[in-house]
Amino acid sequence: QVQLVESGGGLVQPGGSLRLSCAASGSSLSLDHVAWFRQAPGKQGRDLVASITIRNIRTYIGSVKGRFTISRDDAKNTVFLQMDSLKPDDTTVYYCNTRFMTLLWGQGTQVTVSS
Repeated sequence: QVQLVESGGGLVQPGGSLRLSCAASGSSLSLDHVAWFRQAPGKQGRDLVASITIRNIRTYIGSVKGRFTISRDDAKNTVFLQMDSLKPDDTTVYYCNTRFMTLLWGQGTQVTVSS
């Protein structure tokens, strides 16, 4: 069973940047479509933020387009989310999974954007 471990979160000021990483262990990340999600405070369920296929076709939700960049390194079984021009509204816990959430969730990584 693939295990996902997210890292890279932290506290950053508005306009700052963070780079999130998602490492997959237990199996090769030979997954066609992987994605980053986030869970808004007090809300059930996780919302898709960005996804990337094995052919590097990327999609983003409107609110992060132009600010976030998803990428993957299959040799290292890792997916990244470069987050620039961060806003307070981006504050929440971020998770990775396959696009259709077929794996067990990791613990996520907290991103806090605040002055």
